[in-house]
Amino acid sequence: MEDKELSNEEIEQIKKKSVKGVFSFFFRTLILQGVGLVSAFILSAFLSPEDFGVFGIVTQIIALLVFFSDIGLAASLIQKKTEPTEDDYKTAFTIQLILSWFIFFIVLLIIKLGFLEVKIGNQGVLVLLALAISFPLATFKTIPSIILERRLDFNKLVLPAIFEQVFFHAILIVMAWKGYGVISYFYAILCRSVVGLIVIQILQPWAPKIKIDKASLKGLLNFGLKFQLNDFLARIKDQLYFLALGAFLPLKDFGYMQWAKNWSMYPYNLTVQNVMSITFPTFSRLQAHKDLLKRAIEKSIYFIALFIFPILVGMSVFIYPLTELIGKYQKWQPAVLSFVLFSLSVGWSAISTPLVNSLNAIGKINQTLKLMVMWTVLTWVLTPILLWKFAFNGVAIAAFLISFTSIFSVLMTKKYIEIQVIKNVWAQLVASLLMAAFGILGLKWWGTSYIFFFGGGLTSVLIYALVFFVLSKDRFLLELRSLKKNI
Repeated sequence: MEDKELSNEEIEQIKKKSVKGVFSFFFRTLILQGVGLVSAFILSAFLSPEDFGVFGIVTQIIALLVFFSDIGLAASLIQKKTEPTEDDYKTAFTIQLILSWFIFFIVLLIIKLGFLEVKIGNQGVLVLLALAISFPLATFKTIPSIILERRLDFNKLVLPAIFEQVFFHAILIVMAWKGYGVISYFYAILCRSVVGLIVIQILQPWAPKIKIDKASLKGLLNFGLKFQLNDFLARIKDQLYFLALGAFLPLKDFGYMQWAKNWSMYPYNLTVQNVMSITFPTFSRLQAHKDLLKRAIEKSIYFIALFIFPILVGMSVFIYPLTELIGKYQKWQPAVLSFVLFSLSVGWSAISTPLVNSLNAIGKINQTLKLMVMWTVLTWVLTPILLWKFAFNGVAIAAFLISFTSIFSVLMTKKYIEIQVIKNVWAQLVASLLMAAFGILGLKWWGTSYIFFFGGGLTSVLIYALVFFVLSKDRFLLELRSLKKNI
């Protein structure tokens, strides 16, 4: 089927909905990350490295099993050039429901075998069970979410996640504060699943219908299976590998690594994930308009780099002074190096992820598969060597080194879309480097008092803003006017 040309009116609507969607998702993410950061601060004080290790192992198991609960049908429905039929929706829902119950019973079997209990204990097993129960419940959210994404109705799409996370972290914080430990996750996860389901069905009702249409399934699988293979490789690279590390490393060391990884991902979730939630459905609608797609990709990279570079630098510089100031955080000092390296590797991901997402959106799934194979092989080959040499810090060292191969995603995208990356990130990079230089020079003072800590942080931000504005004033004002036009 040939790409459908969009009318000027349709293009303007896509622009307006996308820009409004970015603000909606940014507002949502600010709330979620704000709640998450407060929760992380509190949990880091009340939970031990072993507690973080248990939850890390359990979530890696579930994240790996997620692959088997989906065969890429949701992505296929979103990417589809024509409007999905009711049979498409029914077929996708039915297949997802079957797979979700399959995962539930697999988890029950794993629990019954009992070999995980030695590593994660009875409470860890209950957390695993709660996550398993969430699979069938999540299936009832899939089709309403897809419908909202295809409509680019992001204002509604953001609300379920806000309600889910607020309830999740509220329960988690209260129970951890009262000393319940790992079992706090059990109740928080169950509540999150139920709340999310209720909210999405109120916003976009869709009555579940059981049906498998062979023609619909065949059409959806054409893209979906390749997309899912891509996802499968990502899970081998991340979840399966981290699960293997959880089995190999002492629980305390795994807890250090999990803590460092989780904290380093906050800037990514705030910026990249925020924008990616918008761009996949938006870029899919713009497949036939390469000039518009090029501008949209470059705009995404420009604004992602604008925010994520200084956040990563600030976190990397000020994390150790923070552990010096807060007594209960001193137990995390062995994980500081891992945290810094994980954070710096995220900088490359901030550039490569939008490009991989763009390739998927225009149907170049075979190309992204090649990238994922490369990253998977490098992870499994390089990390064990560095793990043997540098203990748990070797995982972060490997992630940092592998992140530089993201340059291949730039080269691959250029084959199909004539994007310019350096033009869109150089000012942010220079400003971030000067910010880092100032922060490093003052390291011996930032940890001596809260006044120096917050004063140094604020001055670093001002240095970044001043340098960036001097280097990119005209471009920044131009982009702001473009955004205001579509709000």
